[in-house]
Amino acid sequence: TPAITTMDPSKEQTKLFVADDISTVVSSAIGSVLGNASFISDKTKDWSNSIIQSSLKGLQSLNRPYKYCLTVTIMQKNGAGLVSAASVYWDPSKDGACKVSWENETMHCVVAVFGVSTNVDGAPDDLVFGDAAVAVEGATTVAET
Repeated sequence: TPAITTMDPSKEQTKLFVADDISTVVSSAIGSVLGNASFISDKTKDWSNSIIQSSLKGLQSLNRPYKYCLTVTIMQKNGAGLVSAASVYWDPSKDGACKVSWENETMHCVVAVFGVSTNVDGAPDDLVFGDAAVAVEGATTVAET
């Protein structure tokens, strides 16, 4: 008789890009770095790097099969507008993005997180990551590393 398997929803959840989980991690990182700080232009580079490092550490602790890309924008609150845009080409059933906004009396902080799944379904046997050859439907593309 064939084995009957049931899908454990909690295990499936650990493979998904869950924006609420990402937002919680990033919000915590922003709060711990910026806290009650007042905007100081000379500190924005260090603050941005600290937010990215703390966020990536927290995202890694989620233990999900993703590579993450983060952008941080810190802007003095002075009435100026900010417009940004991003375009992605990915698998929307696996990959995801979210934005976390934070502000205090003197500054705005916006963090964009892009998560690309490292799970590749139906990859050909000769697909090699991190090496030279990648097979795609019979064609071979060579990339130098």
